[in-house]
Amino acid sequence: MLSKKEQKKEQIMQSALELFSVKGFYNTTIPDIANALKMSVGNMYNYFKSKDILAKEIIKYISIYLGHKLKEINEQDISTEEKTRKIIEVYFETAMQKPEMIDYFLRIYLSTREVFKEGCEGMICVNEFVTEIMIYFEEGVKCGDLRDQDFFSAFGLFMGYLGGMVFLKGENILPKELDDYVDDISYNVYKALSV
Repeated sequence: MLSKKEQKKEQIMQSALELFSVKGFYNTTIPDIANALKMSVGNMYNYFKSKDILAKEIIKYISIYLGHKLKEINEQDISTEEKTRKIIEVYFETAMQKPEMIDYFLRIYLSTREVFKEGCEGMICVNEFVTEIMIYFEEGVKCGDLRDQDFFSAFGLFMGYLGGMVFLKGENILPKELDDYVDDISYNVYKALSV
């Protein structure tokens, strides 16, 4: 059970996520976030000292959320092919149910790198998520299902494909819902990564 302070921090991050996805990172101010929560700006600063610190905490929050879901998949006694499908399902489900999370990752974390320079170098702020993807690859290679290859090549293929599909859906270009593409994408990703 989260403390009241942790619950309030989560509410602030959720509100900021929603505002960032609508107004953009640079066009959203701390007063905007405080207003949305009907709290004072001064009180907001008790939780997050700056918008940049809030931005870093949000990406960590998303990484923990997705990392936990992937860990549950990695711990299942199923084939690598089934894990591939389940990871894609979780990612697309998150994109459909919590679009602001994936949108934040694609539009803010990846495109405003200057905000994440100090304290979020490399993949530090997304390590829970990245670690579970690494485990998926390592276990797939160990059991002989996946090719042993450079992590970033495999990660780029997997996440680039998923991010591209979510982006296309967000731009209203895809004619169907994301979950209608799970079969084809699972097949394509697994085939591209497999031995």
